[in-house]
Formats: sequence, structure tokens, C-alpha cells
Amino acid sequence: MKTCWLRFNLYLCVGLAVCVGCQTAAHKRKYQPSTLRVHIEVHPGEATVSLSVPIYREHPVMVNVDKTPVLTEANVTDAQVVNTVGGFAIRLQFDREGTWVLEQRSLDSRGQRFAIFSMFGPDLKESRWLAAPIIGRRITDGVLIFTPDATRAEADEVVLGLDNVARGVKKKTEW
Repeated sequence: MKTCWLRFNLYLCVGLAVCVGCQTAAHKRKYQPSTLRVHIEVHPGEATVSLSVPIYREHPVMVNVDKTPVLTEANVTDAQVVNTVGGFAIRLQFDREGTWVLEQRSLDSRGQRFAIFSMFGPDLKESRWLAAPIIGRRITDGVLIFTPDATRAEADEVVLGLDNVARGVKKKTEW
């Protein structure tokens, strides 16, 4: 009788070790998040609500932005790295609320910039202001495309994390 329990416990321990101990890098990447904050450029005189941030690493451009983001990763429904003529860009599709905000802000702030900040990578170790595209027109389709100050691998990390967050938000809103 004791050998039966011993054999059972051995099988249980081996089974648990296989299930718990074998989390591959691909499995961890499946749940790796990224953050995204889209801020609007404001006038430098509004010091209490603005923040001066460096955009681009090699030749930084200081941009004064509102401290409160207008859009976050919670508004993203889809993110992609798309090929362009000169390289690549990140394409973000926003949900209904994000589309409304993007349309309103792009209409009110034409000629100013969106400043885009992200934290990404394993344990969100990388954090950077990715881009500051100038708002040239009213954006009605909820799609924001920008060329990031990042390598292709870093852009893939950002997009992977945003898609993971979007998948998690979708699960929470479905029930």
C-alpha cells in the first residue's frame, strides 16, 4: 500500500515540475504588456499642467506636453508594425472612445504635436518618448500611424505588448 502512494506522489511531483517549470520565452512573451500614453503639445507658459520632454534620442527636440494623456493602451484595439518606403511605422487602431478623442483632439490641436510615450520589453524595463508627429489633419478613422524612434525589434516589442493588453481588455469587456 505504501509503494502505491509513493508511486502516486512521484508521478504528481514530476507532473507539476513539467507544468510549472517549463515556461518558455514564447510563453512569457504571450503575456508581456506594453504601455502607451498619447499627450498633446501645449504652450510653454502653462507650467503647472505641462512637462518638457525630449523626443528622439540622437538629436533631442524638447516638446512641452500636457501632463495628462488623452489616450492610453486601454484605448488600443489593434497595433501593427507596418512597412513604409523608408523603413517602418507603428499603426494603432483605437476603440470607439479613443476614435472620438482622437478626432476631437486632432481637430482642436491642428498644427501641434501628439507626443507618444511607451514602456515596453521584459518587465517594462525600456521607457521612451517614441515620437511627436505633427497633427496635420482631422483624424476620423481612429488610426494613428507614426514612425518611432526605435529599432524594428523594439517596435515589435511595443506592438506585441499593446496587442497583449488589448486582448486582455477585450476579455474583460466581453462578459
